Amino acid sequence: MVRRHSREEILDGALAVAFESGLSQLSFGRVAKRLGIADRTVVYYFPTKDDLHGEVVMAMGGRLRDELGKAFDGVAGDHLALVRRAWPVLADEAVDPTFALFFEAIGLAAAGREPFRTLVPALVEAWVVWVAEFVAAPDDATRRAEAEAVVALVDGLLLVRQLAGPDAADRAAARLGVT
Repeated sequence: MVRRHSREEILDGALAVAFESGLSQLSFGRVAKRLGIADRTVVYYFPTKDDLHGEVVMAMGGRLRDELGKAFDGVAGDHLALVRRAWPVLADEAVDPTFALFFEAIGLAAAGREPFRTLVPALVEAWVVWVAEFVAAPDDATRRAEAEAVVALVDGLLLVRQLAGPDAADRAAARLGVT
């Protein structure tokens, strides 16, 4: 009897390939090989490479949000209070691979590569909207501005962590008043 793979199993396999080899190396063939299935099975669920990449980026975004969600256990008065909650969770080496993949997606978006050029700004916008839910502010504009500051500060610190190392990121976080 032939075992059928679900869309979710194939997406999990695609995420595993992306984490091992990077988004730029993600292909139907690599996913199929990892799962021991035919390429056409992957294509059945993800008809184009953009579909595959798009679903992987969105799943990665979900993982990032899950990580941030561990830190946001209620509303805060401003962006620094939220980043102070988030930093201990995000400065854990266990989440480094997820952020490395996110920064690869950012680089591909900045280079104009689709679907990243379209997906990454949408993903960032979704995070801003989500983070705004955790900000106690007098109006929507202030809440949004605080959420944008959270995303900018977290992404900046994580970029330093990825490129210059954890110690440099911790020093920057301390200087910014995050720790």
